Amino acid sequence: MPGNGLWRTKSIEQSIKDTDEPETRLRRNLSTWDLTVFGVAVVIGAGIFTLTARTAGDYAGPSVSVAFVLAAVACGLAALCYAEFASTVPVAGSAYTFSYATFGEFMAWIIGWDLVLELAVGAAAVAKGWSVYLETVLGYIFGDGAKTSFSLGGLTVDWGALVLVVVLVTLLALGTKLSSRFSMVITGIKVAIVLFVIILGIFYIKGANYHPFVPPNAGSGSGETGVNQSLFSLIAGGGSSSFGAFGLLAGASLVFFAFIGFDIVATTAEETKNPQKSVPRGIFGSLAIVTVLYVAVSLVVVGMVPYTELATKAGDGSHKTLATAFSANGVDWAANIISVGALAGLTTVVMVLMLGQIRVIFAMSRDGLLPRKLAHTGTRGTPARATILVGVLVAIAATFFPADKLEEMVNVGTLFAFVLVSAGVMVLRRTHPKLPRAFRVPWVPVIPILAILACLWLMLNLTVLTWLRFVVWMVVGVVIYFAYGRRHALLGKRGAEEVSGRS
Repeated sequence: MPGNGLWRTKSIEQSIKDTDEPETRLRRNLSTWDLTVFGVAVVIGAGIFTLTARTAGDYAGPSVSVAFVLAAVACGLAALCYAEFASTVPVAGSAYTFSYATFGEFMAWIIGWDLVLELAVGAAAVAKGWSVYLETVLGYIFGDGAKTSFSLGGLTVDWGALVLVVVLVTLLALGTKLSSRFSMVITGIKVAIVLFVIILGIFYIKGANYHPFVPPNAGSGSGETGVNQSLFSLIAGGGSSSFGAFGLLAGASLVFFAFIGFDIVATTAEETKNPQKSVPRGIFGSLAIVTVLYVAVSLVVVGMVPYTELATKAGDGSHKTLATAFSANGVDWAANIISVGALAGLTTVVMVLMLGQIRVIFAMSRDGLLPRKLAHTGTRGTPARATILVGVLVAIAATFFPADKLEEMVNVGTLFAFVLVSAGVMVLRRTHPKLPRAFRVPWVPVIPILAILACLWLMLNLTVLTWLRFVVWMVVGVVIYFAYGRRHALLGKRGAEEVSGRS
């Protein structure tokens, strides 16, 4: 156990040994195909159905496809680092577990707390989006009066999001393999819908809609300004982060939310039959598939309508979706199909985000940084208590809180995790050079450094308000660590027992 106090590290050997504890053992029954399905299931959804049109209308214009490419490059660099770590240390917890082995307990807690933000807020945000599409579908059936929310004592209660979370938590508690099979069916449906969008949309593309490809900056008189503009545009003296070069970069940071998912593949490494081979394949397979689909969809959507028609509506703040582009071309029946497809698509996004959250809490609880009882696995080989806790937290957030700006909160947390994982690869290469590695990042340290720089660049292009909220969240996490986690950490207790035994 090298180091002490805040910087004590948990050895790779101990991390792997802990996976065999009877009371906290997860069932190993996932294949490469299962991991790829999970990756595609969580990634295809929020990005295509809720972010593409909004980013084009408010930030990047027709160049939104370039924004997706920029985000994909950053993800690809980080994915190489995740693949090496996850295949070398096939333990639940993803970036949290990797940080514990390289940077020590305090940084592991920070990244674990950060992942709580990423995954829980992400699940809540997408559940709100799911409820919006449910209201649209119910409107087709029962008329425009159908609503998925109601007012109660001054609060807006979103019952649609609540029902979704309850159903998915039940599925996750019943078993990861069952969840994978459910994801496979739903993912097949939404991939078919995405291909439908691309193929049908091509016939409605107008070349004039691609000009100007990068619209001129909106200036300080309009667009996103002040704390709502990107940190980089504020530092660089840009009047606004709407359109122009600043808008394109801000758009890349926003659509990064669409790629969150391949890192969740790493959280299921402990439940995989052959993690050394399956995890890297699952990560790269899902990332490659969704990148191609995202770029194709974004090119089609901005070609169908002028980007100005996709802007967020002033006054009520309502966002445009893929269905907007088809309705604008008089293809309402296609818009209806897209709404149904989005409903199916967002279902698996919420489920896999919660799956990742549960595994992070499970790993932190097994290490004693959170109550150990949360790590207990039942007869089905799933951490039922952690599952219920996550379900309650996500249900509260999705049912009672507004979704505005939640996507950016998820992005800053994810990018921070990517930075630490990329740096961790370099650290582990130096501290454990002879450790068996089923997958090795090429050109170390060049690739990890590029991954870090790309992620930091995207973080700089998130809004000032997002940064302020992130700092507050991190401060709360530090307080909880010193109040509970540090004193209850299993690693610290083992160290104390070793010292006591020697004396």
